[in-house]
Amino acid sequence: MGYVYFTEEQKERANMVDLKDFLERQGERLLRSGPEWRMSSDHSITIRGNRWYDHGSGGKGGAAIDFVIYYYGKSFPDAVSMLLGGEQGETYRQSRKQEEVPRGPFTLPAANENMRRVFAYLLKSRMLDYEVVSAFAEKRLIYESLEPSKDGSRQYHNAIFVGYDLEGKARHAHKKGIYTVGKSYRGNLESSDPRYSFHWNGKSSEIYVFEAPIDLLSYISLHKAGWRDHSYVALCGVGSQVLFQMLQDHPELKKIHLCLDHDLAGLKAAERIRQSLAEAGYPDVELELSTWKDWNEDIKAMRGMEAIPAEEKPPPQMVEEGMLQMA
Repeated sequence: MGYVYFTEEQKERANMVDLKDFLERQGERLLRSGPEWRMSSDHSITIRGNRWYDHGSGGKGGAAIDFVIYYYGKSFPDAVSMLLGGEQGETYRQSRKQEEVPRGPFTLPAANENMRRVFAYLLKSRMLDYEVVSAFAEKRLIYESLEPSKDGSRQYHNAIFVGYDLEGKARHAHKKGIYTVGKSYRGNLESSDPRYSFHWNGKSSEIYVFEAPIDLLSYISLHKAGWRDHSYVALCGVGSQVLFQMLQDHPELKKIHLCLDHDLAGLKAAERIRQSLAEAGYPDVELELSTWKDWNEDIKAMRGMEAIPAEEKPPPQMVEEGMLQMA
């Protein structure tokens, strides 16, 4: 498209387009992530109204026009035209003016008197190693919650994966439903600080990075030799805030193993994080890929169970630079 003149009113309307509505019209699938939405095709990008943020880019974000320029590679005029439905097309639903929603204090759910159900889920359904799960449970990094339903008629048991700051204060929690029938709940608790998600601090110079707590525990279950010496972190998504916080808090960490999912979203996130690490002065980065879609699927395959295959090949530059290590 050549140069197109837009009035200030048109630009304001384009910038206020509701991004969830816009993206769904482009065929994108969106996933609920607390008060925000996360793109299924790129889990590092969250949106809320007309605002967006890329957690894997080191701070990129803004309003609707910047998003179309950033994500679709459009020029400014093309981005405005696209948001307005074409030169004479329909306009997308406008977002209400966004106001900052104050977050309440972070609190952990009430704990059940035992962890019988969570241990059964992690050991039998997820086939994790007993000693590994016990080590995390002993440090209160994993526990079983007992929570009432909204109407108070039922009680639910969930696995809670806790993240602490340097002072030992709980700052983050990821909840995973343990019921094996139907789709179970998975998500970060409200007011969790993404800089302190689920992690293990070791004493070596190496840190292993995963998307989810189950991935982290699965990898350790598959690689038990000397595992306590190293550090591990679950991004609880694909944003890298917690990784950079750990690197700041533990300057002895020098070698980073990116062990994200073996699918398109995981590979894209690994490449973004690698670039951010290089810019921050961390060149010693290795990509470790599961044979199947993720590390828990590798455990399933090892046990002779049906497993979900890997979806994508790694980026050529990672192979050429010798970063790649396969399970």
